[in-house]
Parts: sequence; structure tokens; C-alpha cells
Amino acid sequence: MSALAALMNAYVEAKALEQLEGSARTAIPGVHFYRASHGSPRQPFVYQSGIIIMAQGRKRIYLNGQQLDYGPGQYLVQGVPLPLECESHSDGNQPLLGISIAVDAALLQDLVSQLQALKSCPAERPRDDCGLTADDLSAAMLDATQRLLNALLSDSEAAILGASIVRELIFRVLTGPKGHILFELAQHDSHYARIAKVLVHIHRDYADTLSVEALAEQAAMSVSAFHRAFRQVTRESPLQYLKKLRLSKARELILAEGRRANEAARMVGYSSPSQFSREFKRHFKQAPRSLSA
Repeated sequence: MSALAALMNAYVEAKALEQLEGSARTAIPGVHFYRASHGSPRQPFVYQSGIIIMAQGRKRIYLNGQQLDYGPGQYLVQGVPLPLECESHSDGNQPLLGISIAVDAALLQDLVSQLQALKSCPAERPRDDCGLTADDLSAAMLDATQRLLNALLSDSEAAILGASIVRELIFRVLTGPKGHILFELAQHDSHYARIAKVLVHIHRDYADTLSVEALAEQAAMSVSAFHRAFRQVTRESPLQYLKKLRLSKARELILAEGRRANEAARMVGYSSPSQFSREFKRHFKQAPRSLSA
């Protein structure tokens, strides 16, 4: 067992998380702990933005023909939330363990401004890079992650040291091989940052009537330019992205809150229950009513 996995197992024991299936908040703002007792088959999922660090278990992500594997000692940098498909695998029947770190916009802007003043900017993003990428933890990132987990084992350390360690981890990502992903988020005039801003709006108001024209206007782009930029960032058209997000939110409502299928459909913005049922079954390979049966 790696030192990172040992620390995460110690956190599970200290916080009595042996029954956790999914993610839970920690004492450090923006940091979530993830645990799953076993792997799961390939299924649609909406990956949130942030930094994900795995210590135990492996995941495989599929996004419109692309495939990404990551596992122990690796981290995933997700600049924007993406609807994709994911499967996970445990190693030796051990639970999957990891942490995710949200990237605060103000903190990111402060770090980027300092790096720019020092003329220390990452290389530009490759044109075919949609931001879904993983890399091995550097020695410095591994050290910071271990200190973050040690801080989580102590309430006083989490309160006093947690924020500074999170800041260091985001700095390490910014100055590492995937730094361009976060760097572009802080560049307000970049296409990536404009689409990221629109995605925040979509995730907040997904149940409302959202037109491509209005979203393009929010991004200060023509409709055609918005379509191209949106697809480059998310690998989806705006309407396809919105549909997948609504279906994922509906599934959460049915599974987590026990909502009826028709009620969930209405809550996520569908006016036609039959259309919702068709699209849900096509996306998840099962009827929505079967989840609450």
C-alpha cells in the first residue's frame, strides 16, 4: 500500500467513513473525499471541474471517442464540468479512494497574476486538448497531497493549515505539465474562459429555457463562433450538453430523493414526460421508472 493510500485509509477510519459510497465534504473548504467499496460498470456521468487525485483503484473515462485511464498516484485536471461515461475498477477488492479539490476563481486569479508578473506562464494548450487529461503526481504534488491528508486528520491543522496547502496544490498544478488548463480559466477573454462562464450558468439554471442565441450573447460571440468554441471545450453541442446534464440531474433526483419520473422530468426542464422517458432510456439504457421500482 502506498503512503498516499495509507493516509486515505487512516482518514476513513478516523471519520468512520467505511460505509461511504461516493463523495463527502471535508473540514477544508473545497476539498471532498471520495470512497467506493467496489468498481462500477461503464455509465453516463457528469464530471465536475477541479483537481482529482487517486490513491486507490482505477477509473476509465470515455468522451466522444477519447479514452482516459487514471489510477493511484495520478491526478486529473478538469477545467470545466463534462458529461461523459465512466467505469471504475478496484485493486485486490480494496475500496476506491481519492480526493477532489475545487479551484476557487479568486484564488486562481491571484496565483495567475503573480505568475504573470514573474513571467512564469505555462505553454499554450494543444489545439486538440479539451481539458480532459491526467498526469503522474510530481514529488512536490505528492508531498503537498500527503500534508493535506495529514491536516485532515487533525481539526486544528485542517482549520489553520488547510487553505494554504490547497493554495500550494493549485500552484503546483499551474506550474506543472497541465497548468495551461487552469491558466486559461483565469484569462477572461479566452474562448475557454468564456465557455467556462457559460457552463456555470447552464449548471445553475439548467431547468430554465436556455437558447443557444442567449448563451452565445452571454459569451460575447456569434452563434457560429460559440458553437465551435463550445464543441472544442466540451466535445458536445450546447443543446446536447444541456440534454445530458438534465438527464443526469433527473437521475440524481430519482435515486437520491426518491422523486417520481414525471416529477423529476418537470424539475429538470422537460415539458413532455414521454420525450423525457425516451431520451432517458436512450442515454442510460434503462427506463426512468425502473430506478424507483
